[in-house]
Amino acid sequence: MPAIAAHFLAVIALICAVAVLHMIRLRRSGQVIFDGGILLALGLAIACALPVLSHLPWAEIAAEVSDQTTAAIQLLYAAYVILTL
Repeated sequence: MPAIAAHFLAVIALICAVAVLHMIRLRRSGQVIFDGGILLALGLAIACALPVLSHLPWAEIAAEVSDQTTAAIQLLYAAYVILTL
């Protein structure tokens, strides 16, 4: 179940990223930002995510996120130290 949920969350993140890029393009061209297609896509993505998100082990996900964040910060610090030598 967690692997399926992780893939589903990745798909939701991609949908949101595409929606953001679409809204940026619409804003630059002067068109209406919140047209029906964007709102419908975001609404459907959220509605599909709710049943899966309620079954996730949130404590394990938070622990994994904190571990990954710590590793990313350490990697960035090491890169900073190497680049400033």
